Amino acid sequence: MDDQLLTIQELIDSATSSLKTARNMLSEFTGVADPTKLKHTAQASVQSSVPVSDGKIIEGIFDGQNMVDPEGQTYPVPANYASKSKLVEGDGMKLTITDEGKFVYKQINPVDRRMVGGVLIQEDGQYKILSEGKSYRVLLASVTFYRAEVGDQVTIILPKDDDAIWGAVENVMPKHVAETEAKAQIAKEVDGELMPDLDE
Repeated sequence: MDDQLLTIQELIDSATSSLKTARNMLSEFTGVADPTKLKHTAQASVQSSVPVSDGKIIEGIFDGQNMVDPEGQTYPVPANYASKSKLVEGDGMKLTITDEGKFVYKQINPVDRRMVGGVLIQEDGQYKILSEGKSYRVLLASVTFYRAEVGDQVTIILPKDDDAIWGAVENVMPKHVAETEAKAQIAKEVDGELMPDLDE
């Protein structure tokens, strides 16, 4: 038993070491420190930094939390703005940095969208929506804005043709409301079955 545990631990250590080496090699090759940003870096506009009279403009792709430019540099998008604007992972964005240092974000190229329903859960200390057999991360600002609680039914917006990690909250149906509606629907169906058919 101890030998098996030792072998398993050695395999895990070896796999972890190999993964770390692969990530380092990928980072050296691409110049991007976080490989998960590669997808959004590749999508970002080549015209990343354009001087303007009152500052400069940077274009990039929203990764669900930040804007990523073509070089892999991330710019924090205010969570309240992302939440209210219902930004979706993969949306093209423009950041204007004024001479005063003010950051002004604008959505310029929204991706095609689809909506799915799911249940709000808490996993690894983060709020996620469990839908389609997968859990999608959502911004804490969206959860608090809707006063959502674990177990609530949530509709999220996802990119139509992409495998997303993040979802944008569209609306929330509290758990007790969903349960009441479900019970009412079941009662209605049962009543329908019990009602005599007048045509007979």
